[in-house]
Amino acid sequence: MRITDLQEKEFNYFYGTYLNALDENEDLMAALLNGRVWFQAFIKNLTEEQLGFSYGEGKWTIAEVLVHLIDTERIFQHRAFRISRNDKTPLPGFEQDDYIIESDSNERTKKEILNEYLSVRDSSINLFRGMTEVRLKRFGTASGMPWSVAAIGLAISGHQKHHEIILNERYLNN
Repeated sequence: MRITDLQEKEFNYFYGTYLNALDENEDLMAALLNGRVWFQAFIKNLTEEQLGFSYGEGKWTIAEVLVHLIDTERIFQHRAFRISRNDKTPLPGFEQDDYIIESDSNERTKKEILNEYLSVRDSSINLFRGMTEVRLKRFGTASGMPWSVAAIGLAISGHQKHHEIILNERYLNN
């Protein structure tokens, strides 16, 4: 499943930013696997001190951004799982800033963040790898918006890619 396989009705325009961050020819599984490789390399090249860096007043630290990626992936994974199992219950949104406040991100080490990320990403990879085309095309509602399971999976990778760009441009000036 690729971005070009999605129809506009499968996601809300707000998430188009994340989907547009991906290569339109990259499929869902490749995007998840490539994101896993990027995260490992990114965190390996950080110092523990860099985890606490923020580029401005009131902006998240690098650790907070990385934990935000984990939190968001968990939530999106849960949404994809429920919708893929034909659960018609509208799923609630979440307030990312509230989650960061409760995450203790800045007390965590590189190793702790990496281990949690790998656990969550491996779970996403296994979840989506086991889905049929029928399940990937199922629709549900999350945050008051229609979603297909495939669009949620691609949004996981696009969200990470979006933050990869921000981390490189605003935090590390790459």
